[in-house]
Amino acid sequence: MFTLNLDWAPAAAFTYLILFARIGAMLMLMPALGEDTIPMRLRLAFGLTFTFVLYPLLSSIMPPMPQDIPGMVALLFHELAVGLIIGGIVRITTMATQIAGAVVAFQAGLSGAMAADPTQQGMQSAVFTSFLSFLGITLIFATDLHHMALAAIYDSYDVFSPTMPIMSEDAMQLALKTVAGAFSVGVQMSAPFIVFGLVFNLGAGILSRLMPQLQVYFILMPANILAGLVLFALLLMMMMGWYLSAFENHLAMWRG
Repeated sequence: MFTLNLDWAPAAAFTYLILFARIGAMLMLMPALGEDTIPMRLRLAFGLTFTFVLYPLLSSIMPPMPQDIPGMVALLFHELAVGLIIGGIVRITTMATQIAGAVVAFQAGLSGAMAADPTQQGMQSAVFTSFLSFLGITLIFATDLHHMALAAIYDSYDVFSPTMPIMSEDAMQLALKTVAGAFSVGVQMSAPFIVFGLVFNLGAGILSRLMPQLQVYFILMPANILAGLVLFALLLMMMMGWYLSAFENHLAMWRG
């Protein structure tokens, strides 16, 4: 009589579960791949499928299934924490577009114009911020950087082995470094607008001193908006190229 042996099934199911804990957490927070504009069921199905694809490649390096429940739960939460740390740090890089958009909107005199930001769970932000955030997501897919993000998820097992302890202090330092880097990239993206704002407001101030009776800022506000829009159109390619380079360099850090 033919007998089907399923003794391997619990260990295989547990290995798949702990793989999905890290991969799912990273996909949930990964820029472009984890946006709220993507339906939740689609993201869940993609996470389960991607875990199934990586299972034959990663199952050999996964630790054996613990014999007790506390050991299983500890390993599960370890992988979940690693996924949240890596995904959250990568997500911080998108702050660059928000900082650049806020600076551009302020210097162009359109900081009061608000729109829904696709990267901020439907919250409103300056229209330049929303545009740059959405354009950043689009360019990540257009330039195939999402493939590099998926490769970084796979290579994260070389950087953070499931048997390694969580280095919380190093993770906090890296998060602070990433925040500083995102702020630096955002300022570099909007640097021409900072110079434009200084020169424009300096000229307007000199003109108001020369002609006190003239409402200088009221008259020059349309010119400020027009010049800001023209400058934004001319520099958009440079700004997004700088952002994509920074995003790519950050993903490369997680590759072994």
